Amino acid sequence: MKDILREIGMIARALDSVSNIEFKEYDLTKGQYLYLVRICEQPGIIQEKLAEMIKVDRTTAARSIKKLEMNGFIEKREDQQNKKIKKLFPTEKGENVYPLIKRENEYSNTVALQGFSETEMETIFNLLQKVRKNIEKDWEFVKKGNKRTY
Repeated sequence: MKDILREIGMIARALDSVSNIEFKEYDLTKGQYLYLVRICEQPGIIQEKLAEMIKVDRTTAARSIKKLEMNGFIEKREDQQNKKIKKLFPTEKGENVYPLIKRENEYSNTVALQGFSETEMETIFNLLQKVRKNIEKDWEFVKKGNKRTY
């Protein structure tokens, strides 16, 4: 069997490394741009939902969110109905950086998919979604403290 996950991992790490280098001048490091994009796209999202979307644990998400807040990219606001809930919103600084992050993502997509036909792009997208959905089951299982049997 081909080691598909190794290939996916190399692609993900290479793109993450490039993004971290390119966004460093904006004080966005260690994948913080991922959080900022989701917050800009879904203003008012809560931390738990954001962590779930990015597929990280709550502690990792909390650290990145705190740094984004300290660097002025986002702000937390209390929910009107439930004061315990803190919603995340981009600040003006965050909204100003968002288009740059989107352009970088579009550029990376273009580079990664050079030479692919529309049909091939659709196929790879659908197959990767299927892989993600398969992996999500184990991710949820392990996240709840369970252990997989291999």
